[in-house]
Amino acid sequence: MQRFLSAPEIDFGAIRDELGVSEDYGAEAQYEADHAEDRYAADREDRTDLPLVTIDPPTSLDLDQAVHITADADGFLVHYAIADVGALVVPEGALDQESRRRGTTIYLPDRSVPLHPRSLSEGAGSLLPDRTRPCMLWTIRVSADGTATDATLRRARVRSVAKLDYAGVSADAAARRLHPSIAALPAFGELRRRVALDGGAVELDLPDQEVIRDGRHWTLRLAPDTPADMWNSQLSLLAGCPPDA
Repeated sequence: MQRFLSAPEIDFGAIRDELGVSEDYGAEAQYEADHAEDRYAADREDRTDLPLVTIDPPTSLDLDQAVHITADADGFLVHYAIADVGALVVPEGALDQESRRRGTTIYLPDRSVPLHPRSLSEGAGSLLPDRTRPCMLWTIRVSADGTATDATLRRARVRSVAKLDYAGVSADAAARRLHPSIAALPAFGELRRRVALDGGAVELDLPDQEVIRDGRHWTLRLAPDTPADMWNSQLSLLAGCPPDA
């Protein structure tokens, strides 16, 4: 069930100005973002053969994670790509210094102000479908009891084959028509969740929040997480706490 709360229009631009939050990165930093090159191109393994897919909110363009997962008698084999944006930033250059000054992407209800210029965060550094991109690629073996048993991490070139969203993945799972690259994701996610809860993990059932502009009003939409949100979070947790890589 979704719930909605409404409020009069607010000038978030004034709030950005007050906080000094701007999408003006400076001419030199913007140039570096617009002309970014992969510093490790010669050292990357070519894994464009992997049919990776991304799972994000439907309007997102800063796609920083992609997955391919298969199941077998021994458990699961997970390939998890993380966009290697750092490889596109010149150390100590203008963009590096500007990014360090900003520290993080800033989210306000009407829009975000990204850490890096959008030409990088939503372009050369985003795992967009049908685009070859640099990444850090985890290959992790998970046993049938949910234990991560082996992992490797390497620089690679990958090419996503589809941009999926949480609601769509959840609906496809319920209809038994999941994309082949993530057909094993529900079983993997549920198994890893059970293992985490059995180990004492705390699960916070917090609603998804989206601020929507409706004429001269702002509406806050509250909705429960989808199953795909949980499954995807288990991938992130796995990559964050793998066996020795």
